[in-house]
Amino acid sequence: MKVGCFALIDPFSTLDHQLERIAGMGFKYADVTDSHPGSSLGRDYGFAATASLDGNPLDLKRMFDKHGLTATTVCAHATLLDPVSPSRFGTHEISKAIMLAAGMGVPHVITTEGHPQTEWADELSFDEQVLVVAEKLYEPVRLAADMGVKVLLEPHGPLTDTKEGLHALMDALGNPESLKINLDTGNSWLGGSDPVELAEEFKEDIYHVHWKDLPEDMESQRGTMWGTGMGLIPLGTGAIDVAGVYDVLKDAPHVEYTTLEVAGDEAMQQSYEYLKSLGAE
Repeated sequence: MKVGCFALIDPFSTLDHQLERIAGMGFKYADVTDSHPGSSLGRDYGFAATASLDGNPLDLKRMFDKHGLTATTVCAHATLLDPVSPSRFGTHEISKAIMLAAGMGVPHVITTEGHPQTEWADELSFDEQVLVVAEKLYEPVRLAADMGVKVLLEPHGPLTDTKEGLHALMDALGNPESLKINLDTGNSWLGGSDPVELAEEFKEDIYHVHWKDLPEDMESQRGTMWGTGMGLIPLGTGAIDVAGVYDVLKDAPHVEYTTLEVAGDEAMQQSYEYLKSLGAE
């Protein structure tokens, strides 16, 4: 099992800078963490580490290659519970992320439904949530199959943070080979699930892992928050049984690459050493 790093190390800096920092810390793998359709003022003026979904995929690959890094995923986290809007990341952007990943030779695009951002979405029943999210993913999942890419659902919302929600979404889309799972240890725990149980339940369907640990004083927030961007403490020092998840997935048939989502150089390095002590590369 190989360990990479999310590409948001330093604030107000470019993706090229992030990749230089990641390589400098000894990592060989990273992901395309942030992206946008069209152009971005922040990217163009050098204070945002984001990649254009409409750019040349090989230009992006060459940027990774320059730093000796392999891109393992393209992230396309969306707001799929809310009504479609040009201002919301959704079906169109996920589809572009799939084509970008295919052009780069990256096998996985990670997405999720996110938390409800409108009153309308707040009032949806479980079955209605499944329907509106599945409808938005139907065409991207078909496209992924044709492009040789897999869409990975990440626990990061009221559906995906539970085994019932993950099963329901995958069932609604017909359980295609192009739809699998990215397990996030921190998000699933914060959403109220046991990450070890999710690892056991979906071992055959997990293709990537996001590693986080969260402090024990967040216990009271479980089941009320739908994900967190990164952990602020080193792996193995908080409330999450990271070692238990690793033990389940160390021989999982499809988990080759994983990503650390830990803030701060020291916490990042401690987390990397912790995973290596468990047997990771």
